[in-house]
Amino acid sequence: MSDFKQEALRYHAEPRPGKLSIEISTPAETQRDLSLAYSPGVAEPVRAIAENPELAYTYTMKGNLVGVISNGTAILGLGDLGPLASKPVMEGKALLFKRFANIDSIDIEVNTTDVDDFVKTVENIADTFGGINLEDIKAPECFEIERRLIESCNIPVFHDDQHGTAIVTVAGMLNALEIKGKAIEDARMVCLGAGAAAISCSRLLKSAGMKPENILMLDRSGVIHSGRTDLNEYKKEFAVDTDRRTLADALDGADIFLGLSGPDLLSPELLAKMAPQPIVFACSNPDPEIKPEVAKAARPDVIMATGRSDYPNQVNNVLGFPFIFRGALDVRASAINEEMKLAAAHAIRDLAKMPVPEEILAAYGVDKMDFGPEYIIPKPIDARLLNAVAGAVARAAVDTGVARVALPEQYKV
Repeated sequence: MSDFKQEALRYHAEPRPGKLSIEISTPAETQRDLSLAYSPGVAEPVRAIAENPELAYTYTMKGNLVGVISNGTAILGLGDLGPLASKPVMEGKALLFKRFANIDSIDIEVNTTDVDDFVKTVENIADTFGGINLEDIKAPECFEIERRLIESCNIPVFHDDQHGTAIVTVAGMLNALEIKGKAIEDARMVCLGAGAAAISCSRLLKSAGMKPENILMLDRSGVIHSGRTDLNEYKKEFAVDTDRRTLADALDGADIFLGLSGPDLLSPELLAKMAPQPIVFACSNPDPEIKPEVAKAARPDVIMATGRSDYPNQVNNVLGFPFIFRGALDVRASAINEEMKLAAAHAIRDLAKMPVPEEILAAYGVDKMDFGPEYIIPKPIDARLLNAVAGAVARAAVDTGVARVALPEQYKV
């Protein structure tokens, strides 16, 4: 057993099993405390909430509570290993919510692969939470599950594998295009992969200004084009009229490669076919579609991002989801809409252009980080993300009418 494997298992087992605990937030020492916490005192908020359900935000933890919910059908890069096996990941997600945005989370693993059963289960418990983070649910079921829950629940429902990846990708992509000197409306992108993350990234890039005809998406059968008859409804959205069929065809002259597929699928020879100063987001984890050192040897002008923390420009969902939910919860948003997602992406994008604090430089052992090809995405430990992203999301919620309370003072510009 490797040292890292042993360390990872020990981390999850000690000092007690798991990564989370529940703490008491009010006094519970005296008889008076207990009479207020439970019977008879608890009857007062019960009556108040029964009369006005919005008071659940005042008298319970609902307003700072997110359900992290999965059925384990698409666990990280490990595949369908079932709901119980997904529990360490869901606990980890809850840990990140708490660490980065002080949001309380409860992980829930649902033992079903049936869409109707899953949706009904979540609908029946949704009122417990201020928001729901769906996680590690395979495509295409994840699209249907999220769509139905957004329609039926009056709280934000957000599938982070789709939208978290998309938001951070769009932030980095806009900065890479700025460095390249190309408008997003004119950029041509090849997306290798047609799963949840690929479709959501491409959708948000369209919302940010990319033209649909400039996106060539590929699945295992090649380019998704209008002549194919084997496409589900989600892939059909990206079917274009083109005579390009292979990855080599698609990459000829392309400005952007977005990889959400598998390791080593972008060869140096294919990279060489791309336009000057190619933008490569090789996001397969843990092994990217092309390693940065290989890419830079083939194309020294490449602007490169991966999903890994040991290379520059990590596309990391933790840059987004804790702060997106923080902003949504703080205005009691009923949903996380497209405008809120774009607001988050632009806030992350803008932060990368600001001077980097000394403590972040020290944490990464470098003398400087300046906006440019090696720094297009902020670092996850940048404490400024909290106010920047949460504030942008909260303001967008207010502006688009999905907020149910006024904008908090800390988010007013």
